[in-house]
Amino acid sequence: MYCPFCRNEDSRVVDSRTIDDGIAIRRRRQCPECGKRFSTIETASLSVKKRSGVEEPFSREKVKNGVRKACQGRPVTEADLGLLAQRVEETIRASGASQVGARDVGLAVLPFLREIDDVAYLRFASVYRDFDSMHDFERAIDQLKHDGVTAKYSS
Repeated sequence: MYCPFCRNEDSRVVDSRTIDDGIAIRRRRQCPECGKRFSTIETASLSVKKRSGVEEPFSREKVKNGVRKACQGRPVTEADLGLLAQRVEETIRASGASQVGARDVGLAVLPFLREIDDVAYLRFASVYRDFDSMHDFERAIDQLKHDGVTAKYSS
């Protein structure tokens, strides 16, 4: 790690602590050359491989944007979307994989979206579970009824 002040290539860690609910580590460093202190933030990389083969960093914002479309016209708040995106990231990181498929991210969204809004869940599930017909929707609705899970914003 280069010192941002004098560009010395060595630094000493003075203090470390976790941030963002344990997802990242903040390290306070000191340069042995100039004596100045600076902070670094370290996170484990998590990438998403798209169908096209392109790999990009995981983004909570992209998760929120994708789910926001399914929630159009529904009483779902930005805070709900933010929490959902955080929970999805935590779930994926807990798997231990450093790379996941875009479809896996979409499937990880489903249980959390189901807790928030049944209609948004069905909209999102229709894409990620490849609904082809009205019968697929009927089966999903019957499963919701059978499980008896009531979403936060049920209709």
